Amino acid sequence: MFSIQRAYNLNNAIALNNDRLKREAPSVFAEVAHDSTSARYTQIPTIQVVDALRTEGWMPVLAAETRVRDASKMGFAKHLLRFRHQDELGRAFQVHDKVSEIVVVNSHDGTSTYQLHAGIFRFACANGMIVADSTLETQRVRHSGDVVGNVIEGVYSIVEDLPEVESKIERFRGIRLHTDEQRALAGAAMALRWDGVAPVVADTVLQPKRVSDRGDDLWTVFNRIQENVIRGGLRGFTHDQNGRPKRTRTREVKSVNENVRLNKALWMLADEMAKLKA
Repeated sequence: MFSIQRAYNLNNAIALNNDRLKREAPSVFAEVAHDSTSARYTQIPTIQVVDALRTEGWMPVLAAETRVRDASKMGFAKHLLRFRHQDELGRAFQVHDKVSEIVVVNSHDGTSTYQLHAGIFRFACANGMIVADSTLETQRVRHSGDVVGNVIEGVYSIVEDLPEVESKIERFRGIRLHTDEQRALAGAAMALRWDGVAPVVADTVLQPKRVSDRGDDLWTVFNRIQENVIRGGLRGFTHDQNGRPKRTRTREVKSVNENVRLNKALWMLADEMAKLKA
């Protein structure tokens, strides 16, 4: 488990050096694959991909790794890296500013191909969303052949489509949602996050954490929902084994797989709402 937010300096991100990467995600440096992988598996240490992306101007600003229960898989676990272009580093961003990122997921235990996603980071808080869009299919690179070259090619395929994401965000900003529409969007997000009965109500998921998040446009509402659902910390109620209500607080989504799944699903919900409003 890991905290997807922890490595960010919100207003002045810096490139992580190799020492920092080793502390946050040691599996990035695995020289050999786990014993469970097949003979066809080509081991390319993730650090080689990191170095190649650095050469192309994309710097790692976050590294995180899943904790594994199987001790034999320590050092081979699934890890997530977020890259920001060097031109965006050191800038003083303002509230509501956003910056494009590349998200890379990989493992060396045979449980994951290289996955490349478009990411958007919003500067009202530590919102690092992963975009799922019809123009931005997830790029997957198998552990065979020219892995590094294929990853770089996949990154540039995503970069070429980033203007489409920017255009869609501006469209979201121009769409106003009535209270019932906001609750419907929150309810759909809750169904994605929690199986069965959610521990909170839609109005709780819609609560802004800061004054700047009180807008009723789709982009602002989406960001409120995304932050509350994924970062957790919401007060609610569940029931004990005797059916009696008890207070609870929602947890942060820390799993690599679940974080990626929820981020992309929430983006798709917002996109569908935009289509309905159109």
